[in-house]
Amino acid sequence: MKRIFLIAAILCSSLMVLQSCSPKGGAGTEVVKRGDVTGTWVLNDITYEGIPEASVKSLFGEAAPTCFVGGTWRLTNSGNGNYSLPGGGNCAARTQSIYWSASVPDQTFQFKKIYEGDKAKNVTEGYRLVLSTASKETLVIKSPVEYGNSTAYIVLHFAKAVK
Repeated sequence: MKRIFLIAAILCSSLMVLQSCSPKGGAGTEVVKRGDVTGTWVLNDITYEGIPEASVKSLFGEAAPTCFVGGTWRLTNSGNGNYSLPGGGNCAARTQSIYWSASVPDQTFQFKKIYEGDKAKNVTEGYRLVLSTASKETLVIKSPVEYGNSTAYIVLHFAKAVK
């Protein structure tokens, strides 16, 4: 009888350990899905984690980060999309076609710039960002950058565009 209780106790303990190690979508951890990212987004703000703002001269090899604020990102379900820089001040208005994807297992947002005549499958360079949070109204994506001996982040804060 003692042996049965011992085996039952070991089994219950093992199950509790395995359960506590499994990923959860509950409090503290938000799993972002591709459908959460699809839509039209306005970039409202850019913040910086672990890096001084003044040290970032260009975002995505395109323009100063401030040139992106107020810009619109259109992300269709097919993976095609674009982002538009609003222009003004020292910033030129422009639209860049992209091909994007979101990976649920590693919580990443990736995109490649697509120029006229390009096919997405032939473009080998792009950007991999961290999907931080997404809801029906907000989206936060972090762009990792090397700063010193560590990784810092340029944090992009989006709001869903009003139709």
